[in-house]
Amino acid sequence: MIEGSCLCGGVRYEYDGDIEEISICHCSQCRKAQGSAFAPVSPVDSARFKLISGADLLKEFRSSPGKARVFCGNCGSPIYSALDDRPEVKRLRLGTVETPFACSDVFHIFCASKAPWLDCDDTHPHFAERRP
Repeated sequence: MIEGSCLCGGVRYEYDGDIEEISICHCSQCRKAQGSAFAPVSPVDSARFKLISGADLLKEFRSSPGKARVFCGNCGSPIYSALDDRPEVKRLRLGTVETPFACSDVFHIFCASKAPWLDCDDTHPHFAERRP
């Protein structure tokens, strides 16, 4: 079981599954939404994702048509994003995960638009746009 929460602790969730993929997104929208150089995210099965508390605190921002970025309205922590045409998947923001986990499928995407002040010279695959 994966557990996580927002910064203020008002939003808590559980995910009954494993983190099987981590994409480290460097696109400008993710950088702005995270307030950071990148956003580490993982696709999770919506049916196995359960809010334990704080559903009333969740707010969403539509950064582009058909995509909701969901965050705690109290502290601002990003929790997940979701596409309208893929309701079975949430893209969990991994900075909110509290449970230790390991994942071997880690890669960088949208490196063509990464922050110019960041060097990404780790051994994970890097893609200019999406992973093919």
